[in-house]
Amino acid sequence: MVRPHHFAVNEQTAADNVFQTDPERTEAERAAGGIAAAAFTESTALVDALTERGVTVHLFDDESHDRPDSVFPNNWLSTHRGGRIVTYPMWTPNRRLERRHDIVEMLKARYRVQDVIDYSGLEYDGLFLEGTGAMVLDHIGRVAYVARSHRADPVILERFCTHNGYEPMVFDAVDEFNTAIYHTNVLMCVGTEFAIVCLATIPDDARRTEIVDRLEETGRTVIDISMHQVHEFAGNAFELSGGEDRLLAMSTRARNALTAEQIGVITESCDIVAVDISTIELAGGSVRCMLAGIHLDTRPTP
Repeated sequence: MVRPHHFAVNEQTAADNVFQTDPERTEAERAAGGIAAAAFTESTALVDALTERGVTVHLFDDESHDRPDSVFPNNWLSTHRGGRIVTYPMWTPNRRLERRHDIVEMLKARYRVQDVIDYSGLEYDGLFLEGTGAMVLDHIGRVAYVARSHRADPVILERFCTHNGYEPMVFDAVDEFNTAIYHTNVLMCVGTEFAIVCLATIPDDARRTEIVDRLEETGRTVIDISMHQVHEFAGNAFELSGGEDRLLAMSTRARNALTAEQIGVITESCDIVAVDISTIELAGGSVRCMLAGIHLDTRPTP
């Protein structure tokens, strides 16, 4: 996790992220430092809530003024079984500044890393794949679910899937105004025994059916959420391991948007850990975006 000291709503990403608040609406608070202070506090609260439940969190502070979205590291970094780290090409220039050598070096020191695959040079060719924002990875079925967008280039996606042993499943996804949804992880979350997905965002009947079938084939119960729940970030959740327990991390706003029946399906499989991050959600992302998962083997303690 990256805790920002100067969080702001990113003006460069506003063109296609319909989930973020208009930056002009937050200008006064930002000038007064109110938004940045609140985001710092919310990040700390999420770290505390996860560590209290036994989750190992590696926390890095970001004191830079020119990385408004640094709180969302999952877009530039992912890790994979077999000792692999992947870094990604980002669409907007100021998000490219988020990649940090010290985080990669920490992972090498603490975990068994065999390979670091860096796709970021493809930014110069106008090609982008924004990590586990653009891709929702099914680690059991080995499927990469991807909503088609300019933030998910098919050539890089094919390379990623070949390198890491996933099958790409690309589909169109649109909101209620027929606008393409910019990141897959706002509409979809794949856990061990369930999958949260907004099926209404997928206009192609055959593709929608295929996605449900693939998820159910691997034993998942599919929890279909509404477009309203997507806007409340109910799809932007992440399953974690806390000691021997499975946990679903999500925001309080997302948790409150779920129905009792949906919560029942989730809690049969794992506990929900919900934290208020309403300030950070102004930037168009929620808890899942704040967490870069670690799928590496730990090194023995010296």
